[in-house]
Amino acid sequence: MRIDKFLKNSRLIKRRAVAKDACDAGRVSVNGKTAKAGTDVEVGDVITIVFGQKEISARVLALTDSAKKDDAENMYEII
Repeated sequence: MRIDKFLKNSRLIKRRAVAKDACDAGRVSVNGKTAKAGTDVEVGDVITIVFGQKEISARVLALTDSAKKDDAENMYEII
């Protein structure tokens, strides 16, 4: 699954366009490497997102094409 789609489906980032812009700006990395919007994500990968001064790291637990709000929290765990 593409990183921008995962970020949107997991509700880590609200919209896919915003997720794509964050990737293009170099604020998203997967397993320590800067990710482009088309980077594939797999279960077990660690995603790091930089929001200004704040940094969030999350481990991918599940990949779901569409998730309800309650199920989205089960797609990742904050490290």
